Amino acid sequence: MIAALRDLHRNGTSKAALATLTRTRGSTFRRPGTRMLVLGDGQVVCELSGGCPQRDIVARALEIIDSGEPKLVRYNAESGLDVLIEMGCGGELEVLIEPLLAVHDTDFIDTLARCLDERRIIHMATLFAQNDRAVMPRRRAWNGHEVLYDAIGDASLTQAIMAQASASTSHRAHAFSLPSIHGSVDVLLEVIAPPHALVVIGSSAAARALLPLASALGWRTTLVDSDPARLRAADLPTGLHTACATPQQLMDTVALDTHSSVVVMTHNLEQDIAYLSALRHAPVTYLGALGSRERVARMRGSSALEGMHVHAPAGLDIGSETPEEIALAIAAEIMAVVNHRNGGHLRDNDGAIH
Repeated sequence: MIAALRDLHRNGTSKAALATLTRTRGSTFRRPGTRMLVLGDGQVVCELSGGCPQRDIVARALEIIDSGEPKLVRYNAESGLDVLIEMGCGGELEVLIEPLLAVHDTDFIDTLARCLDERRIIHMATLFAQNDRAVMPRRRAWNGHEVLYDAIGDASLTQAIMAQASASTSHRAHAFSLPSIHGSVDVLLEVIAPPHALVVIGSSAAARALLPLASALGWRTTLVDSDPARLRAADLPTGLHTACATPQQLMDTVALDTHSSVVVMTHNLEQDIAYLSALRHAPVTYLGALGSRERVARMRGSSALEGMHVHAPAGLDIGSETPEEIALAIAAEIMAVVNHRNGGHLRDNDGAIH
């Protein structure tokens, strides 16, 4: 999405509309903060659902591209009921659709893209409605005490928004209303994290199977091997990063942060232990290693890994046998850890699915 918006901004001549979920209630297909870009020819970037609500939103977006006026669309018992019934999930939605017709409509994109490229978390407030009517969104983005972008231009309102953001304990996007001299305004508050990064160490069949799956999930993926010949010989997805590094070189070669995961799968026990040991102080979310229970027991018995928390054998228990199935199990476990879930059956979960 960011890449598509950046291209649109730099092109400067394309017409499009941006649809953003601002509020949801009950069971819905996506969370607030989810966005879909609708191009002037009807093409869609980052589909919301693929179902009935999306078709209706796309149709409205094309109308908004022609009119040039933003609009709030609500799907609840009072409006959009036919689409709501077809959704079949019992939830309610509020969607902001804003036209992107001029270069300044996407001025904020370069700021977001640059910070995400730098692996920085961004807080963003979007003022999108006044007195319950959509207005052309005005945004403010910041990181800590550093203001990165500000188009709100109202000191008292900005102060109130920042106070609300400071008081919030949730990292999920949510909308709230504030009083102002012009009446009530609605603001969407978001915490935007950089895309997850996955480092796969080893050029085994399972490692190669994990690469396209991680890329499809939108993860920035890097393949690491100590042998440059193996890296050159591997059939790798387009756009994948590679790094040739021994365990001793790893931390100086690959940048890792709290939005990163590492899976060690060289199929050489001593090498696996050496790479894992090198990652002892890495600030990663997930650290996993491939192997049988016997091999993992030997791994855990190594003094080099004493006290380390390693997901080994890596992956959820789904009966995996083939490299592709193993890759699926590992990717699913990483997602569960990143999202603070236990990886159990949805039918046994009484809480929110998303």
